[in-house]
Amino acid sequence: MNKLQGWDDTIVALATPPGVGAIGVIRLSGLAALPIADRLFLSKKLSEQPSHTLQVGLLTHKGRSLDEVVVSLYKNPRSYTGEDVVEFSCHGSPYVLQEIVAACIEEGARLARPGEFTQRAFLKGKLDLTQAEAVADLIAAGTRASQRTALQGLKGGFSAELSLLREQLLQFSALLELELDFSQEDVEFADRDKLSTLLEQLERSTAALLHSFQLGNAIRNGVSVAIIGKPNAGKSTLLNSLLNENRALVSDIAGTTRDTIEEVLNIEGILFRLIDTAGLREHTTDRIESAGMERSLEKMRSADLVLYVFDCTEPVEEVIAWQAQALKEGLKFLLVANKSDLATTAAFVTQHPALKDVVSIAAKTRQDLPLLTRAMVSRVLTGALDTEHTIVTNARHFQALQEVHKALLDAKLGLTQSLPGDLLALEVRRCLHYLGEITGEITNEDQLDFIFSKFCIGK
Repeated sequence: MNKLQGWDDTIVALATPPGVGAIGVIRLSGLAALPIADRLFLSKKLSEQPSHTLQVGLLTHKGRSLDEVVVSLYKNPRSYTGEDVVEFSCHGSPYVLQEIVAACIEEGARLARPGEFTQRAFLKGKLDLTQAEAVADLIAAGTRASQRTALQGLKGGFSAELSLLREQLLQFSALLELELDFSQEDVEFADRDKLSTLLEQLERSTAALLHSFQLGNAIRNGVSVAIIGKPNAGKSTLLNSLLNENRALVSDIAGTTRDTIEEVLNIEGILFRLIDTAGLREHTTDRIESAGMERSLEKMRSADLVLYVFDCTEPVEEVIAWQAQALKEGLKFLLVANKSDLATTAAFVTQHPALKDVVSIAAKTRQDLPLLTRAMVSRVLTGALDTEHTIVTNARHFQALQEVHKALLDAKLGLTQSLPGDLLALEVRRCLHYLGEITGEITNEDQLDFIFSKFCIGK
């Protein structure tokens, strides 16, 4: 089935955010984009103007002037979608924009679905699927790191790496398939030693890409951080100090925080979602406080990182016990020894042989706070933030790469067990299939609809 079938109509949508603004841009794309624009823009015939030019004049519909606009022309195939594209830069009145969109629809266009312009770009071969998904990531980028990672994907960095893997596999796949045609002669066209070396290289490459997902997921989705500890350990003070504002109520009365408080903090290009929780203690008769502690434990177990805050002027036995339980549960945590400005034993606590990953701070005076933020970044990323290299940020890509990695391992095992060519070819085809799923060379309509439905309308 032709993947372009049913995509020959003309679509229109507002390409800028809704609401009052200085400018609003309306985008038309499709076979009838230029004829529709010609019927609305009477100053000159747009279809006769060169591509990539700007024209200024009035938009008119049924004898009524709608707006004075700047028209941008992008004739196929030199456009974002690969089709004829016309963009009207209008004054940003919601009423005016609505009237112009309605006029385009009356003249034969239909309202675009979410992500349909980018979906057409993919279907016309202007972008592969990873680049198309990078468009959505770039629109949603909230930090420098997420912006740079999305741009790397949009420029085709990830696609290029996958294409290299795919080309190398295709060559051997063809030779293995050829062996099947000469199975009676018992000949081998694919050099097993070279295939083994290639599979080893590809396995290392996919393993590195899979490993990068920890960083990529943190860049794209942020890191949830639960601030845990006993009442009056300084959890809310720490939250306020990290945010540099009085976000949480601070009091000498134990149990002030009854519910969770959540805020977002950008540290070195990573979004940390900080969650201040109710203080933990063994016994309480207050049902509300008890419910708050239950919620604290839930947040702790689901967090990407736990900051266990404790008063370093007090004995550390309870901290040691909590640490043992955290290690048993597989939690990723940092121990935060607070109130170091009041304790002569702060340095001793930090270096206590039974405690791991301790950072000593004074939350109230913000003393040594940069040490904590650097430790948070290091603990989550387990390495330097370098978005110049390919980083996997998309869960769909990660899952497909896991399947590629499994198939490569199975193919390597098959080689050591001297499996016949037809079985080896099966594993190589599995690798090619999942690599193709990532870039969109192998896909289905339902999958495409799901991916592009998450885009905004007009992109």
